[in-house]
Amino acid sequence: MADLHKLRERPPEAEKITINVGYVDLGHIDLLVREGFYSNRTDFIRTAIRNQLSAHSDAVKQSIVRNTMELGLRHYSREDLETVKAAGRRLRIHVLGLASIAEDVTPELARETIESITVLGALQASKTVKAALQDRIS
Repeated sequence: MADLHKLRERPPEAEKITINVGYVDLGHIDLLVREGFYSNRTDFIRTAIRNQLSAHSDAVKQSIVRNTMELGLRHYSREDLETVKAAGRRLRIHVLGLASIAEDVTPELARETIESITVLGALQASKTVKAALQDRIS
């Protein structure tokens, strides 16, 4: 019998959100979909979001610099946090995008090494690590 190896799960590349849309706006969206401008409602909403982000890109860039935030995906491994601990330092995590803390990071290690977390986007960590850092997440 062959050995089976569990593949490491990939983190999702998107976060699901729910919005409420008025009936008239929804009708307009459906009309644009029916007329072939968009493939479906989701396509319309994603396009609208991208257009707004593009329209405000300068303000976003200035805010990122002003708030010294990392942009994109930032992963913190157990080894990263152990290095921080060995250096006697603590992290102030500021991410616009996705911040993830490895599954093998213990709540104790997280509390010893992470002073604060600000994430505009999504934070992925085990339930126990999130609970241990609850008072440090803003």
